[in-house]
Amino acid sequence: MRRLLCSVLASFFVCIALITPARAAEPVDLLLVLAADVSRSVDSQKFQLQRSGYAAAISDRRVLDAITAGRHRRIAVQFIEWSGFGNHQVVVDWTMIDGPKTAQSFGDRLLELPRTFADRTSISGGIDFAVTQFARAPFTSERRTIDVSADGTNNSGRDVTKARDDANNQDITINALAILSDNPLPWNPEHTHPPGGLANYFRQNVIGGPGAFVIEAADFNAFGQAIIKKMIAEIADAGLR
Repeated sequence: MRRLLCSVLASFFVCIALITPARAAEPVDLLLVLAADVSRSVDSQKFQLQRSGYAAAISDRRVLDAITAGRHRRIAVQFIEWSGFGNHQVVVDWTMIDGPKTAQSFGDRLLELPRTFADRTSISGGIDFAVTQFARAPFTSERRTIDVSADGTNNSGRDVTKARDDANNQDITINALAILSDNPLPWNPEHTHPPGGLANYFRQNVIGGPGAFVIEAADFNAFGQAIIKKMIAEIADAGLR
């Protein structure tokens, strides 16, 4: 009798699972991975300026206005940090941003968490890792963007143009924020000051996809305003689609 009852219950739950549709991923106007450089050229002071810049930007009224102007009035954001080859990590996982409360919560978590790495600069590794994160998102969007910020060229891992092209072939757009500096690194001056400038390096090697662009920050002190400008441009473009 007990065996029969267990069999009946098992069949019942199987039937329920078959007739109950899986919950659809929630639509948003943009899936955005914020991919921050934490290589060793980013000292502790620069790191804090970068982290606080991201945290403030997501709650900025102009950014929130861009978010709520979209068709769905919300976006989903994930924050990752990357450094040398194989050094990349999710800091704040996929979060829906639809107003001041969710934006503030995202920023608060970002400020509370410790730095992950301080190694070389594998922009290609950061891009490759970011690409894998879209499949994990509990949201869906016609537009997927990786927002790369860095203060130097790719010097670890595979060719960054191959990582860019692979992402673009999956309909993922890559934008970049070039963090400039007055003084080249003594041990590797072309890392932060490549021929033609860092922003031009990003234009030629890193960004790609429809409407891809580069924004410059004069230094880490200017990072906060630069990332606000960058996020508004990315989100507003998504809202038009």
